[in-house]
Amino acid sequence: MSSCPLPIRSFAWDDLEAVLDLWRGAGPGVHLGPSDAPEEIRKKLTRDPDLFLVSEEQGRIVGAVMGGYDGRRGLVYHLAVRPDERRRGLGTTLMDELEQRLRSKGCLKVYLLITPDNLDIMEYYRRRGWGVMDTAIMGKELQ
Repeated sequence: MSSCPLPIRSFAWDDLEAVLDLWRGAGPGVHLGPSDAPEEIRKKLTRDPDLFLVSEEQGRIVGAVMGGYDGRRGLVYHLAVRPDERRRGLGTTLMDELEQRLRSKGCLKVYLLITPDNLDIMEYYRRRGWGVMDTAIMGKELQ
């Protein structure tokens, strides 16, 4: 477990703009798309709002992670920490809390997507016990 002293709490709708700004400024590893539009985030919150976590310091959002659980598998979306707040354990604290909440729901396996050029993040997750899976990811836009 991490020793980061910042509190973690569930996302509140009033956090939306600050979280979107955080994600936009997170660097090349966070890619926003149509599913990150406010109306899509609102839909996500009807399913498992307790898996969308934020951390704030002095009233500003400094870290966030959104997770999902479909009753069978979990998924991690958009872990981000403000660049000036990194290397203090906040990302680890957010992930620890998200993994614990997924476990408490009965989730046995969780996935996340990383672009192949994001080697630093890949190494971060390897240190957390994640492994690269030999699979092909396919997607289709339903719009």
